[in-house]
Amino acid sequence: MPAPTRNDDVDWDGWPVQDYLAENYRELHQADAAVIAHHAAFYRTLPPGGVERSLEFGAGPNLYPLMLAAGASRRIDAVEEGAANVAYLRRQLSEGPDASWQPFYALCRRLDPQLPPTPEDALARVRIIHGDVRSVPLGGYGLASMHFVAEGATEDFEEFTEFCARFARSVVPGGHLVAAFMENMPTYRIGAASVWPGCPVNTDIVTEVFAPLTGELEVTRINADPTLPDYGDSGMVLLRGRTPSR
Repeated sequence: MPAPTRNDDVDWDGWPVQDYLAENYRELHQADAAVIAHHAAFYRTLPPGGVERSLEFGAGPNLYPLMLAAGASRRIDAVEEGAANVAYLRRQLSEGPDASWQPFYALCRRLDPQLPPTPEDALARVRIIHGDVRSVPLGGYGLASMHFVAEGATEDFEEFTEFCARFARSVVPGGHLVAAFMENMPTYRIGAASVWPGCPVNTDIVTEVFAPLTGELEVTRINADPTLPDYGDSGMVLLRGRTPSR
């Protein structure tokens, strides 16, 4: 049996940004609307601007987590390793977000009215950091957000747990965590040819991994969205929690 593909085995600079966006984010799908609703309910519990600095752990080209964080966060660090993703994010910040992101932001702001008036205003709080999430300083943030990263960066379950631990430990004691995972997603394909690692996880696994890392934890799931590509997943796992206070 071949060894599982690990994060360092992958050329993340070659991530197919445009294929990924075309397959997932050129329209607002019901699964992302459900993620936004879950996250907006979490962000509404926080005071506007109450988080000095938040982290997007492996940002990719997905803008709606950055937009959602802007209601509670005065600054958002988007850490991303892949060069193509970084270039896309920088264009979105300098030239304004693609029109396809407007429905996403309209829903974000309808569900969380404390968000700034426009997506440009929200993204003005973002600082892009081109780097490996494993180099993020421990305890440096009041809030950390992660979307489809730990389970989509490796086929190795031990490395998945290491990514999750690094994510949880990036926040201060009592810091906030919010995340989404693809459920039971195997190694998958984007576009015509590119193949990327996947580590199948579910609510039980996510709960088991995060229970020792959190003082408060809530894990739920949503069903697979038939309007999205079939990557072999069975839905999404959603997490919100806090790390233990000292």
